Amino acid sequence: MAEVKASLFCGVVAAVLSSAVFAFVEDLDDTFKDTRVNDIWLVDFYAPWCGYCKKLEPVWHDVGVELKTSGSPVRVGKMDATAYSGMASEFGVRGYPTIKLLKGDLAYNYKGPRTKDDIVEFANRVAGPAVRALPSKQMFEHMLKRHDVLFVYVGGESPLKEKYNDVASELIVYTYFFSAPEEVFPESVTLPELPAVVVFKDGGYFTYDEYEDASLSSWVNKERFQGYLQIDGFTLYELGETGGKNLVLLLYCMLFLMPPDFFFVCVCCLPRDFQFGHMDGNDYINSLIMGEVTVPSVIILNTSNEQYFLPSEPIETMEQLVQFINGVLNGSAQAYGGDGFIQRIKRVAFDARSTIMSVFRSSPLLGCFLFGLPLGVISLMCYGICTAESDDGSDDIDAHKREGLTDEEEEEEEECQRTPELEGPDEDEEDEAGEKDPDEKKTD
Repeated sequence: MAEVKASLFCGVVAAVLSSAVFAFVEDLDDTFKDTRVNDIWLVDFYAPWCGYCKKLEPVWHDVGVELKTSGSPVRVGKMDATAYSGMASEFGVRGYPTIKLLKGDLAYNYKGPRTKDDIVEFANRVAGPAVRALPSKQMFEHMLKRHDVLFVYVGGESPLKEKYNDVASELIVYTYFFSAPEEVFPESVTLPELPAVVVFKDGGYFTYDEYEDASLSSWVNKERFQGYLQIDGFTLYELGETGGKNLVLLLYCMLFLMPPDFFFVCVCCLPRDFQFGHMDGNDYINSLIMGEVTVPSVIILNTSNEQYFLPSEPIETMEQLVQFINGVLNGSAQAYGGDGFIQRIKRVAFDARSTIMSVFRSSPLLGCFLFGLPLGVISLMCYGICTAESDDGSDDIDAHKREGLTDEEEEEEEECQRTPELEGPDEDEEDEAGEKDPDEKKTD
């Protein structure tokens, strides 16, 4: 009896804990549109059959637990976009999974890595105010240590402040925005005029110039990256969206480690139209340029038109790297790739070939079934079509021949085509019949 009670108690506790965990992520339905207005929601729009959605599901529960236990005002939910397609289309859902933070009338798309820490950081950043205040030197120094890139508005009310607030509301999905009085900065920071927008990164600071840097939004979008950073596929995609900088990319392997100071010096002394980074291995770059790049190597990518530049000889010193970059600047370095029509056709062919090869590498039998069966069916159809055309052609030829004959000639041709069985025996057959054995005649 005691064992039964203990098992029942454990079952109840497990059910309570299970329901508590699932309560961190709420299942949403078509009533969500009316009930969401007064709250901040982080929603995963998914499809039950989507493999990426299933992979995200345990991460999503961890996100719900983290935000709930940390006291965040963000509520976490998920919605079956196939069951509530009308709701999903209203929120602009076009693929699965789609992660959105809904804050009042605004909807922010999450495009970062699908890890718990990255999603929680995104939710906490976007849920707060677009521009945060830095009232003291201690707070400024704390934020400067915490963030690699720090945007700060300095000054009172002005048209520049209004632009800054609008840009912050738009780009808060990528970075933080702050405002502070000039007194919180160290004495080494000198501003030419106020109001001003300043970015602190790479051990220094840069000021926005309205006449040289075009719009504030494009300037912030370019400056939100460190001067030298680790590059992966997602970071490269983000750099391409900015469309403003050439990427000087170092490809390295475990046997080749270039000192970080080598590129850091270049970051400080070369034009700021270049973004410096490093990538482990060359697989991603090979697929990007549709070629083979040796490792270690240096490659420059133009993120605006997909052109790339390769050095004519291995780069081993800073002087060689500066000379290579200057060659790109003055147009003496040869450019490869691009986004022209021919290059796009090559891209389609390369992607198709890569897809087929990857399928055959992972599963040869599946590759044979997917590509061999359609080719076999197409071959049979072509053979059938060609055979049918040849038969029709012979009939047409016979018809043309008959059209050129008179009635008497047609009758003679028909008589010539009669089978021997219908005609009498010829002279040879009669001779053979006349030479029969006497015994055979007797028998007859």
